[in-house]
Amino acid sequence: MTPRRVVVVGYGMAGARFADEVRRRDPGGERVALTVVGAEPHPAYNRVLLSAVLAGSIPASLVGLHGPEWAAETGVDLRVGVSVESVDRVGRTVSLSDGSTVEYDSLVLATGSCAWVPPVDGLVAENGSLAPDVATFRDLDDCTAIIDRVRPGAPITVLGGGLLGLEAARGLLGRGCLVTVVHPVGHLMERQLDPAAGGVLAKTLAGLGIDIRLGRSAAQHVSGDGLKLDDGSHVPAELVVVAAGTRAEVGVAESIGLSVRGGIVVDDLLRTSDPRIHAIGDCAAHPGTVAGLVQPAWDQAVVLADLLTGTNPAARYRATPPVTRLKARGIDLAALGETHAEDAEVITLHDPTRDRYAKLVLREDRVAGAIVLGFPDAAAAITEFFDTGAPAPTDRLALLLGRANPGGAQSGTPDRLPDDALVCRCNTVTKARLVQAWRDGATDVPALVAATRATTGCGTCTDTTRAVADWLATTSPEGP
Repeated sequence: MTPRRVVVVGYGMAGARFADEVRRRDPGGERVALTVVGAEPHPAYNRVLLSAVLAGSIPASLVGLHGPEWAAETGVDLRVGVSVESVDRVGRTVSLSDGSTVEYDSLVLATGSCAWVPPVDGLVAENGSLAPDVATFRDLDDCTAIIDRVRPGAPITVLGGGLLGLEAARGLLGRGCLVTVVHPVGHLMERQLDPAAGGVLAKTLAGLGIDIRLGRSAAQHVSGDGLKLDDGSHVPAELVVVAAGTRAEVGVAESIGLSVRGGIVVDDLLRTSDPRIHAIGDCAAHPGTVAGLVQPAWDQAVVLADLLTGTNPAARYRATPPVTRLKARGIDLAALGETHAEDAEVITLHDPTRDRYAKLVLREDRVAGAIVLGFPDAAAAITEFFDTGAPAPTDRLALLLGRANPGGAQSGTPDRLPDDALVCRCNTVTKARLVQAWRDGATDVPALVAATRATTGCGTCTDTTRAVADWLATTSPEGP
């Protein structure tokens, strides 16, 4: 059998995960001959952890998704530091910037997204590059450039009060910078939070030492001075970090005439308007899927690997319910599902004195969405209800306070955790999968991580994974 030639354009989180999933199903390369092309010179890395790198809590060397021998060990033709020049859809070839040409039977676009720089006078130089004291916060090179340019006590302004902007702000604060966040909307993280939750979050950040300017836009950037805002006020800044949003990277798709509406339009088989070309991750536009989150990209990688290896021809991608966590030291915030619903059962607990807020949205007695800030036990319980679809308890307040769990099973101890409970949501790792990996020989935390990828997403499951490992080391549980 001649292997199917699959070319992946993009060696970020989506492209790397897809390659891993293909090789998991086809370790010998008998079904798929895989070529991966990446424009960045680095091996694939976990962008979710960039805020931790910026904060200095982990070194950049630890965010890689693959080791140096990954390509050789898996038989993947990996080409980094190379971009796509053109695609011939008729001849099914991809021409690369190094002068080479790769033939394909299926082409997978995993080109991700790029930082959006708002049209503010002075942010961009005449030659089209960023001004000398302006940086975006999107990739590893951005992160390295920011770290090289900041120093304790320096005034830094972050443009954007969304998820990425706040993570950047918290990281810079951890390096001793004087941080100001400028956000054009009246409350922070408006895509995920309601005004009340945004207000509590702003108060929490202000208490940590971050200056929050809401409902204000940058009017002009003056190099060496800072920003002038639209209300005439001035914000000093030795460096302006732009985290004002992203745009799907669709240049290749547009150049070859694929359907693009915000992103590359795909169906449930993740096919573009050309059925031989697929798209996954931030560059893909699928109905009902929120862009910019890791979980959809990895769910899509699983489905597409099933399809292109022939492992499961019935696999379909049906969208991923959004779950967002703010990865900022000292703040425990989760937002999931519907958070702005008005035609559902809604219960809120607002405790601004203690910087806590919880909102629960239910439909037909099931958790349809939630905002949980400052209630870590409640966040874990509510997320489990959301994942499993279990009926919510009649005592809604107990759930908001973290005192109720599906079936009363999850009590924070691994022995009472259900087998199908998600330990690592980013990688869909259940307790049962960790137990099986342990029984297969992965008998410490690093081995469990290597076998299952638990903890390699947002990192919030690290403590639970370690607790499961400790429990397994002292017991002999039956396999799932």
